Amino acid sequence: MLLAFLTLLGVIALVALVGFFMLRKGPEMIQGQAEVTEYRVSSKVPGRIRELRVREGDRVNAGDTLAILEAPDVQAKLEQALAAEAAAQAQNQKAIKGARQEQIKAAYEMWQQAKAGVEVAQKSYTRIRNLHEQGVMPAQKLDEITAQRDAAVATEKAAKAQYDMAVNGAEREDKMAAAATVERARGAVAEVESYLKETYLIAQTAGEVSEIFPSLGELVGTGAPIMNIAILDDMWTTFNVREDLLGDLPLGAEFEAFVPALDHRTVRLKVYYLKDLGTYAAWKATKTTGQFDLKTFEVRALPVEKIEGLRPGMSVIIRK
Repeated sequence: MLLAFLTLLGVIALVALVGFFMLRKGPEMIQGQAEVTEYRVSSKVPGRIRELRVREGDRVNAGDTLAILEAPDVQAKLEQALAAEAAAQAQNQKAIKGARQEQIKAAYEMWQQAKAGVEVAQKSYTRIRNLHEQGVMPAQKLDEITAQRDAAVATEKAAKAQYDMAVNGAEREDKMAAAATVERARGAVAEVESYLKETYLIAQTAGEVSEIFPSLGELVGTGAPIMNIAILDDMWTTFNVREDLLGDLPLGAEFEAFVPALDHRTVRLKVYYLKDLGTYAAWKATKTTGQFDLKTFEVRALPVEKIEGLRPGMSVIIRK
């Protein structure tokens, strides 16, 4: 009986000891992951994917052509704009050049004819006036020839004005209006050409093609994303941390973590962003008496030194 009792006590002690070491609270583990800045490549104009020059996983540099769209409607608008520019240029040249030589010559001949009429009218007026002064010609005849002379002078002035207008060409305001029309047409051409350039999708920053959404030959709308480019040089880590564990993670603090995918390599990170995730991400207390809800904060940290081999999505673990 004594031996059985002692054996039972030994078993109980052993179970208690094992339970103590196995069930005691271990170190807190905060799991996060590596993230990377991405930008979407899209076009201002709708079109059809004519060519994809990269594949997912390819490295690209700034200025590389990623894809080419086919947009026949934009090409048609460019031809219309070029035709409008040519018409405006012709109108502008016409305004600068003025009247044709034939028109100038005709106006000159009309002026010369009017000048000859003035000379004849002046001689007739002088003759009638002398006769009137001698009492041979009545006053009515002098009035008639005076009116004819004045009409001839007015006709000569009008012919001279027509000739000057033909020589000088269009008015200054007309020339300015024609030049403005040309500039407006050039602006329309430049606008359409800018849309045409948008059919060539260019990488703005060096990175890696992470996703390509449409396939070759598919139609894409204005602003539709074509692909995502990951900027691997701009990588950070993000953690969702319960607020009672934030004591060692203030802004600017440096800490160590390890990356399981890199043979548990230890890395050093620095906190640069801290923000609560709102009440929807609260940790609920298990008891109501004397307890309170613990909120969750997003903590972002940058590697102090570049981590070779770190890829977006890899787990990063903080051991507290």
